[in-house]
Amino acid sequence: MAASAARPTLALLASASASLGAGRRGWARLAVSSSSAGSALPVVRGGRRLFAAAAGGAVMGKAGPGAVDADAGMNAVQRRLMFEDECILVDEQDNVIGHESKYNCHLMEKIEAGHALHRAFSVFLFNSKYELLLQQRSATKVTFPLVWTNTCCSHPLYRESELIEENCVGVRNAAQRKLFDELGIVADELPVDQFIPLGRMLYKAPSDGKWGEHELDYLLFMVRDVKLNPNPEEVADVKYMNRDQLKELLRKADAGEDGFKLSPWFRLVVDNFLMGWWDHIEQGTLQEAADMKTIHKL
Repeated sequence: MAASAARPTLALLASASASLGAGRRGWARLAVSSSSAGSALPVVRGGRRLFAAAAGGAVMGKAGPGAVDADAGMNAVQRRLMFEDECILVDEQDNVIGHESKYNCHLMEKIEAGHALHRAFSVFLFNSKYELLLQQRSATKVTFPLVWTNTCCSHPLYRESELIEENCVGVRNAAQRKLFDELGIVADELPVDQFIPLGRMLYKAPSDGKWGEHELDYLLFMVRDVKLNPNPEEVADVKYMNRDQLKELLRKADAGEDGFKLSPWFRLVVDNFLMGWWDHIEQGTLQEAADMKTIHKL
């Protein structure tokens, strides 16, 4: 894909409170758009379940009734997401080659057969004190339940608004959508043009004997004070951490203390990029760290 163009100016919002919501909610449909009138990015709107009627592209075999029966114990929300969401299949150069259900994309047998590499994103959201927002994935997650990870990790879907490659707009639209789904952060607080893509990495990681990940992951950063209302179907806990607190979390995870576990993609970013990028965040020079030409194979 083409290299990313000039990045938007990093915005800081002053002292907004972070409030945690409780209980289950009904999730409204979200219109995805840029809130900056002067943005050079195209404005894209799309419903959460509106799939693109794109011509061409490979489509792998769908999970049949037998697969559904085999996973009858799966949480209803996660089950719906696994079978309804269509991930974007790519090759190792990030060229779109088709689409496939989230379910099939995360089966280790498909991953090991080389048929499940898909596009993903990982959001790193910092507040105005330069603390990183982490989440603990819910116990009902199919892959990596109850592990601690970065702010939000998910997939752009095979729909028009999330397939736009210019300036990584499709991935940014997906990040805005999913931050609302998981953390209840409304679109107005997360302008699409203020997600800063810093890089891409390709990795593979097993979750258990059946499930795993094989992703070409876009790493998106933003500094913004936001209000939180986490969705308990997706998120078990949230926590802002400074560098020293994160280092202590890493130590506990390495030592197996207090049951702390980290997602493999988050650990790869921490070990290879995060601390250097944190310097740029504090200095207001994050744009200088961006490299969207390279795909890091980790």
